[in-house]
Amino acid sequence: MKSKENNKIYEARLKVPFYDLDPLQVIWHGNYLKYFDVAREGLFDEAGLDLNDFYNRTKILFPIIKTYTKHIFPLRNKDEFICKVTLLEAGMKIVLEFEIRLVSNGKICTRGGSEQVAVKSPEMEMMFRIPDEIRKGLGF
Repeated sequence: MKSKENNKIYEARLKVPFYDLDPLQVIWHGNYLKYFDVAREGLFDEAGLDLNDFYNRTKILFPIIKTYTKHIFPLRNKDEFICKVTLLEAGMKIVLEFEIRLVSNGKICTRGGSEQVAVKSPEMEMMFRIPDEIRKGLGF
């Protein structure tokens, strides 16, 4: 595994929409994963990788097999925030770390992570190495 200092990082600047709130007027917990996905897609786009196109060409897909989220401080309606993703690994699996912080004061609201593996379709057989094209695009 490479050190964090050399890993790819992407930051998405977002604003909380009203429809993401729960009855307590804070973000419903499931929406944090949506924000993680926005940052994840930005990281792949910045690396010049389109996983949907890769699937269409190779029939290899990249399901998320693990997520975790630690809620520290709630996001509220119209809060502007940064969702930062850091790529930690892209050898046997793609491992990402997330951090959500407020734009106004830098306060950390949420931390999380995810893991993805390569799966050959239609057999749905897990591959035990991320394909070279993806690994190289991600700098591994």
